Amino acid sequence: MARRDEESDRSKSFTRRALFLAGGQAVLLTALAGRMYYLQVLESDRYATLAEENRINLRLVPPTRGYIVDRFGMPLARNQQDFRLVIVREQTSDLDLTLARLSEIIHLSEDDDTRIRRDIKRRRSFVPVTVRENLPWKDVAQIEVNSPDLPGVFIEAGEIREYPYGATMSHILGYVAAVSDKELTGEPLLELPGFRIGKNGIELKYEQSLRGSAGTSQVEVNAYGRVIRELNREEGEAGKTMVLTLDANLQTFVHQRLMSEQSAAAVVMDIQNGDVLALSSVPAYDPTAFTFGLSNAQWQALINDPLHPLTNKSINGTFAPGSTFKMIVALAALEAGIKPEEKVYCPGHMELGRSRFHCWKRGGHGSLNMVQGIQQSCDVYFYDVARKVGIDKISAMATRFGLGQLTDIDLPHERAGVIPTRDWKLANIGERWQGGETLVTSIGQGFVLTTPLQLAVMTARLASGKAVRPRLARGVRAEETRELPTPSEPDFESLDLNPAHLAIIHEAMDAVSNHERGTAYKFRIEEEGKELAGKTGTSQVRRITLAERAAGVTKNEQLPWRRRDHGLFVAFAPLHNPRYACAVVVEHGGGSKSAAPIARDILLEAQRLDPAVRPAVPLLADASDLQGG
Repeated sequence: MARRDEESDRSKSFTRRALFLAGGQAVLLTALAGRMYYLQVLESDRYATLAEENRINLRLVPPTRGYIVDRFGMPLARNQQDFRLVIVREQTSDLDLTLARLSEIIHLSEDDDTRIRRDIKRRRSFVPVTVRENLPWKDVAQIEVNSPDLPGVFIEAGEIREYPYGATMSHILGYVAAVSDKELTGEPLLELPGFRIGKNGIELKYEQSLRGSAGTSQVEVNAYGRVIRELNREEGEAGKTMVLTLDANLQTFVHQRLMSEQSAAAVVMDIQNGDVLALSSVPAYDPTAFTFGLSNAQWQALINDPLHPLTNKSINGTFAPGSTFKMIVALAALEAGIKPEEKVYCPGHMELGRSRFHCWKRGGHGSLNMVQGIQQSCDVYFYDVARKVGIDKISAMATRFGLGQLTDIDLPHERAGVIPTRDWKLANIGERWQGGETLVTSIGQGFVLTTPLQLAVMTARLASGKAVRPRLARGVRAEETRELPTPSEPDFESLDLNPAHLAIIHEAMDAVSNHERGTAYKFRIEEEGKELAGKTGTSQVRRITLAERAAGVTKNEQLPWRRRDHGLFVAFAPLHNPRYACAVVVEHGGGSKSAAPIARDILLEAQRLDPAVRPAVPLLADASDLQGG
């Protein structure tokens, strides 16, 4: 009986445990079913979206950079196809292994490895980092074949900037280069691998117009992040095509003509509308080298070059104008009431206080009027009239002709130069103006500093009597019709000069070039109807001592290059219907005889090409056509 009771208790106990276990299982199954219902039904849309976001990536598509063309539609800066190797950090589990495998296919130097790792640390993990640009097709094929062993490594087909004219246009166009850390603004486009922005010249000045806006691409990726296919693509807005006032043919001629000198600059302008037809500075540099990235050795060679190839001497180089400044002094004298027929006797020097100021011609010029003073470039004549007129009126006239101030041309880094006044000297040097400094200023020496562009502007204003202003950007191409812009002729304000005074200056500049006693007679244009009117200039870079004068001034040819005088020449042509103004500066050229023949050849070529009146190409080709040149 006791045994039956014991067995009955055990049976009841087992039944209760089984019920508890079954109940627990039921609760767990219910909870699991509820959770599954919650995830699969109530939260299905949310998780479907998350899954889709993991499967589909949205990527920025860099815009096509706008072209830069000359006034006739010739491409000066364009784009060519480029294959770029990139790596995405978040898509490779072992960066060291991936880089090691990659280095077995293409050579990666220690510098490359350091740069890649540095860029990976600086960028967000999903941002591609450039490993190598401008890959040859052979390397592209090898990397694609080995892609399963290179997670996170991709080949991207993009575009890279090309400059067909090389160094000939470098100081105008500038160049593009990779975005530096200090240039990152948070704009995602700037963080794209291989993306480049303008760093100098027109590329920098009109960066926003040339850059365009980014597009987007939706791509499907697998579990490893590798792209399977592109689902959707929205192209961005390509950069605008910038049309310049330049004539590529004239620019090429000017640059090649300057190459005969170690360091020089020249500017050619259209007198009527201010169009800069050519602007050159030598030595120059190859802008394409910046596109691919300079090595440290290449960069050091450029910045340490004593001839400063990175400097655009046309707008950034400042030089004493020498005797090219004498027309300004003459106009100030005429406006002050000095008669052009009044004569000054030149014995070869002038005394002022205890100082003696010499003429360039040791024996003197004898008696000269204003036209003769300019024709023979007599220093004593201008010492005399400057002493009568005073520095204030000379400086005011120079300012009216655009000297000592920015021209606001469409290029960065322009320098203003200096036209000294009494107040300027007191503010900058802390001393009062001296009478002898007025004499030195009258021959374009002393504190006076101008740029070649300013001298070209001065010459255009002398030829026209109007406040001509230079311009380099002609406008943007109309994308709908692809027509080149034809800006209207600007109506420049008058300089408010007496026409009779201006006629005297024209007569004098004609005499400089076309009369036997003129200082530039042997550098004249002899072709009828194309004659030029000009003015020579020599800018001293050293002080000539009394002992040297007594023994005989050392000729420039006998001096080291850096101690030789600068040579300058300004001119306009044709003589009787001025259309082209030109200024040439030859650094340490030994005097005007180095600059005058260059200016003559340039003005003759400008008239032969006649870009100011030659009709522009009515339609510009598509970018695809321009790609092939």
